[in-house]
Amino acid sequence: MEGINIKTLYLIRHAKSDWSEKDISDYERGLNKRGIKDLNTMSSYMSLRQITPDVILSSSALRAQITADTLAEKINYTERIHYMEELYMTRPETLLNTLRLQDDHYNKIFLIGHNPELTEFANFLIDDHVTKLPTLGIIAIDFNIESWEELDENKGEVDFFIYPKQFKYYLPKQIRTTWDKRES
Repeated sequence: MEGINIKTLYLIRHAKSDWSEKDISDYERGLNKRGIKDLNTMSSYMSLRQITPDVILSSSALRAQITADTLAEKINYTERIHYMEELYMTRPETLLNTLRLQDDHYNKIFLIGHNPELTEFANFLIDDHVTKLPTLGIIAIDFNIESWEELDENKGEVDFFIYPKQFKYYLPKQIRTTWDKRES
């Protein structure tokens, strides 16, 4: 995209949640083993691409918090993560309003949340169609805007859309190497 300023929004669905404990609420569910493994893969990809946000906004649900914390640690993000109850079980309009309130010196924002809201929101922002944002799916959307207040329907252009199953049968050596280093 050409223009004065490119702002990038990374819509990130939380990693695979753990359903083994039947007595806890949806809000309190953590991650299962696959979710943790997928976090290693996806954070390695982000690290290799040297993608670090200016700010991370996350749902306050436990599985989203763990996703945000782990991702931040693995990509060396050291700023504050903003855990927001407003991002849990919310409407896409709330996501839009939350982003429009962000400081304009932020050029890259990670928004970690849930489905179906993130898929609906992605489809609102881009002139394309995402069927479903899978667990730990990441869609990076570029906007040719100067201010987050200008965020609106069909103003975004997809930079990339990745998800863990893309790496199921082939884990590039660079990601495998980064992933292995982080395990030790």
